[in-house]
Amino acid sequence: MMTVGTYIRVSASHQLRKVVGQQSCRIQGLSQLNTNQINHPQTQSAAIRSYSSLNNDTPFNICFLRHGQSTWNRDNRFIGWTDTPLTDDGVLEARLAGQMLRRSGMLFDEVHTSLLRRSIRTCNLVLMELGQEYLPVHKHWRLNERNYGDLVGKNKKEVVRQFGQDQVKRWRRSFDEPPPPMSDNHKYHPARDPRYRLMMDKIPKSESLKDTRARSSVYWDEVLDPELRKGKTLLVVGHENNLRSLIMRLEDIPEEDVINLSLPRAVPLAYRLDENLKPLDRPDGKLDEATGFLKGTWLGGDNAVAEILDRDDKQVYDTSITHNLETDETRDEWKNWMSFAIGEASPEQKAKTLPGHCRAKAEGEQGGLMSSTSK
Repeated sequence: MMTVGTYIRVSASHQLRKVVGQQSCRIQGLSQLNTNQINHPQTQSAAIRSYSSLNNDTPFNICFLRHGQSTWNRDNRFIGWTDTPLTDDGVLEARLAGQMLRRSGMLFDEVHTSLLRRSIRTCNLVLMELGQEYLPVHKHWRLNERNYGDLVGKNKKEVVRQFGQDQVKRWRRSFDEPPPPMSDNHKYHPARDPRYRLMMDKIPKSESLKDTRARSSVYWDEVLDPELRKGKTLLVVGHENNLRSLIMRLEDIPEEDVINLSLPRAVPLAYRLDENLKPLDRPDGKLDEATGFLKGTWLGGDNAVAEILDRDDKQVYDTSITHNLETDETRDEWKNWMSFAIGEASPEQKAKTLPGHCRAKAEGEQGGLMSSTSK
């Protein structure tokens, strides 16, 4: 994604060039380790594909991808169901994720995402990089991020200063401890959003991971499971806690351990599944080094993901760091290097990252309306 360069503070310029160089190599082709994992003869999935899948060149069955940076990720605010757009950096992150997927050889048969535009636009940009804009994209509120209740809109580090690291970590990462509920007149209450007008009784005032898993499990059982059993290869583009809930179930992560599971933005996590839709072991027989929990393969590499997660942890919990790690001086260097590495966005890609009224104008100036990849 690779925002690693942004996060390394020591010898920033040297380290940034090193990281960007590594990621540029992954754009030309995944790291040798990951390429071997993809092509290794032992990685063939035990699941027999009865469906005529487009994904004939890799053994993966499902891939999870968290959206790129949104405005409130940048500002270090609790987001929940608030519909924040991607930033310019988020667009780069999404495009790089798409290029990592393209270089891996993975192709998808269908895509699933939430009702929130940071996830939908990440999905659109990824499909454009893959050349798979023709795919059906299914959107559902059950794949929305968890509702952070009364914390929504607040700065995460300020909340840590007020309530302490332990309490905030339990609110953010524990299985069954939800944040304080939002009031009915909360400025960012989802009931104010017309997209939920027909499901007002289902809007939560706050959610724990347990609550989020309850709704995402319905979607897994009724939608994802049947499609996987047909032999389809699926891409699920979502949000950190919603994806955590799906991965927790898939990997059988204990309730007491899931507090230590975090996911980076815009780094694809690919799984090979057996006939019972349980993860097959990685070729090395080990769990991933980034989280210590997972049998999935990070297409960006375990080490890069570990660095990202360390930086994300400091952004929230380390109150001795007073500047915003999402907007410090290395971010512009990272953006310039990434723009050079993956190339200029096409007019269509740029249009898909604009607010609705600006996007319509941009599309009109190009001579007609563009069809959405996610009807």
